[in-house]
Amino acid sequence: MNSPRRWMLWLLALCVLPLLLQQVGNGWVRIADTALLYVLLAVGLNIVVGYAGLLDLGYVAFFAVGAYLYALLASPHLMETFEWLAVVLPGGLHTPLWLVIPAAAALAGLLGVLLGAPTLKLRGDYLAIVTLGFGEIIRVFLNNLDQPVNLTNGPKGLGAIDPVTVFGHPLSRRLDLGFIELPSVTLYYYLFLLLVALAVVFSHRLETSRIGRAWMAIREDEIAARAMGIDTRNLKLLAFGMGATLGGVSGTLFASFQGFVSPESFSLMESVMIVAMVVLGGLGHLPGVILGAVLLSALPEVLRYTVGPLMALTDGRLDPAILRQLLIALAMILVMLWRPRGLWPAPDHGVPAKSTGSEGRA
Repeated sequence: MNSPRRWMLWLLALCVLPLLLQQVGNGWVRIADTALLYVLLAVGLNIVVGYAGLLDLGYVAFFAVGAYLYALLASPHLMETFEWLAVVLPGGLHTPLWLVIPAAAALAGLLGVLLGAPTLKLRGDYLAIVTLGFGEIIRVFLNNLDQPVNLTNGPKGLGAIDPVTVFGHPLSRRLDLGFIELPSVTLYYYLFLLLVALAVVFSHRLETSRIGRAWMAIREDEIAARAMGIDTRNLKLLAFGMGATLGGVSGTLFASFQGFVSPESFSLMESVMIVAMVVLGGLGHLPGVILGAVLLSALPEVLRYTVGPLMALTDGRLDPAILRQLLIALAMILVMLWRPRGLWPAPDHGVPAKSTGSEGRA
């Protein structure tokens, strides 16, 4: 079966998936929605970590930037904070998602470049520490920018965020097609699937381009890449910027889907989980990254059904949340011991094929 046909079959299966899941319950479709959001985040981080080899532990900051930008432009918060704005726009500030996505991508990309500029000479653990600090700075800012001017509403978060509207129909409402009804979570699923498909195609084309090959050269040996004439400085900044762009886009989708954002959603653990998705699936290999994101985002919800019997065995002495985290950690340790390069690593290149008997006789 040729590659285009195989991908078309996969896309068809993904389109049918929510229709099957909603027969069991909309909660399972919501899990699929969340998994697609994490796939988009993992694909973006894979550009930085997988392709360019730059360990970024503050990636969730770009996710937060996109989410808060959409929350500010599609909620009544700014109208309530600035009275003059309510006079200028009496109908309210209801910016469509399609206008916020390019703005969020540009803003997150700019922040990615600003983050990468002072870290060009850092590698490994030092780079991880700096990016971790950047992610925490953004979260602290969001948590405290409610004084003296209330921009982010602090730890209370921003609510009443407008849902996405497609052809005049808000995705927060059920769509009746006559022969089938599509609930809100299914409509969001198809929106997320479309954007994830575009991001995967973009990332794959980027991987096979001259820029992608240059990133991989930097990842393998930066000194040798510089000696070969590769502009490592600009390519590193480009990796930070492009990876951050997808983070900002996924943030706008998250805000429109949840209808509420707060600094608690953008903690350090979120960054660690996204990095774990990329490493667990297979660094630099798109199918592996997608697999890792789906497994790690869906595993906590699936373990809800496992925690119940274990709680019964201990007479309820264990906290369910802590027990689920323990099971996830054990699962990750076992997988990394069993598959140290990831569940679906990139194929080896340049490995000589095994000689056959006929070649030996020749």
